[in-house]
Amino acid sequence: MTTAPVKTRPSSDVPPPFLVALNLTRKCNLRCEHCYLDAGTRLDGADGELTTDEVKRALDGIASLSDETMVVFTGGEPALRRDLEEMIAHATKRGLMPVLGTNGTLLDDARILALKQAGLQGAGISVDSLDPAHHDAFRGSVGSWEKAMGAIDACRRHRLRFQIHFSVTEDNAHELDDMIDFAKAAKAFVLNVFFLVCTGRGEKFTGVSAETYERVLRRVTEAAHDEQGLIVRAKCAPHFKRMALELDPAWPVTAAHGYEAGGCLAGTRYFRVTPEAKVTACPYMEAEVGDLRKSDVVSLWHDAAGFKALREPKLEGRCGACEYAKLCGGCRARPLARDDNLMGEDFLCAYEPKGGAVIEPMPDSGAALQWTDEAQAWLQRIPSFVRRFVRKRAEDRVRADGGVEVTAEIIGSLARERFKGRGSGMQKRMREMMADMDGGE
Repeated sequence: MTTAPVKTRPSSDVPPPFLVALNLTRKCNLRCEHCYLDAGTRLDGADGELTTDEVKRALDGIASLSDETMVVFTGGEPALRRDLEEMIAHATKRGLMPVLGTNGTLLDDARILALKQAGLQGAGISVDSLDPAHHDAFRGSVGSWEKAMGAIDACRRHRLRFQIHFSVTEDNAHELDDMIDFAKAAKAFVLNVFFLVCTGRGEKFTGVSAETYERVLRRVTEAAHDEQGLIVRAKCAPHFKRMALELDPAWPVTAAHGYEAGGCLAGTRYFRVTPEAKVTACPYMEAEVGDLRKSDVVSLWHDAAGFKALREPKLEGRCGACEYAKLCGGCRARPLARDDNLMGEDFLCAYEPKGGAVIEPMPDSGAALQWTDEAQAWLQRIPSFVRRFVRKRAEDRVRADGGVEVTAEIIGSLARERFKGRGSGMQKRMREMMADMDGGE
């Protein structure tokens, strides 16, 4: 079987995806009790998994939508695919930003060097506890914690940017502050705190209570606001936007301030592909919106009914009555998984709507400003996935100051502010980039 030919469209009112997850295989060397894919310890993947050429065809389609998209190669365990480097090299060739979502147990020095040579930009390594015994039990394999630590050390040795993925449960929620300290000490770039949805093997996994969810997410919000030297993000927790606005109304981290990250992007700026070429709005939504063996990425992204429903949601219950409906909207996967109702209220949220007016996102701030050649050159040095965010922040800064032109000095100033506290290595790299722009120190 082969994937459908790639189609392109010169323009559309549907924004391109920020992020695409490619579940390459159900094959896995662990057996995590919360796995949404129900990946197993099989020596072979499931029947009909994506071939190398099919993945490349999918990558071509993604790139035709936008070359500023991050592509997460994940699984199962993606490192079990012998063609992983070939697929990453193709993504790099197409201008995409390839990253890896992994349990880390198979990432030794040689594999990391090979992945970096292929163009890998970063790795997300799962660490579910700082207690090795708890992590190993959660992951279903003795020694998995030690191997994950080895992967972190190897990433650091070979200067592969990495982030830590921490899945919150009732049993490890108390470790959040320690995990933040660990991520900083390990020199991780990001700590992603995941709030699970009970699907796949995790269908029988309870995850967290509404009370724990509220308490932990509020602490994550505070850390995202206050931590220096580490980016802390909430995943599968769109209520983060409400808490961010409650914590600091001037904090430009919600759509109310023109920033789209931090909430649920399923079907609006994100989708995933299963190992069997099915397309869904997110990994926790098992209902397919299309099949890449019958259609193509571009047509599905623009026209799939499942995506359109998420772009124009008709929310029910508390979500439908909530003043944060447009900023948050709740997780759609949770009511779908429990009640088979995509538009049902997110039962894990404890917030009671106050009956106020719906908070509207800020409108587009106006026509694009002029960029100097030096600023454009600086922008091209930034990884493609984050380029649009830098562009937006730079133009907002210039407009706020009453200016009409974006310069390299403004971009440099924003970068120094963003990475404040990341240590002498980051500061040194910033100086090197400034020197490159200026033609030498």
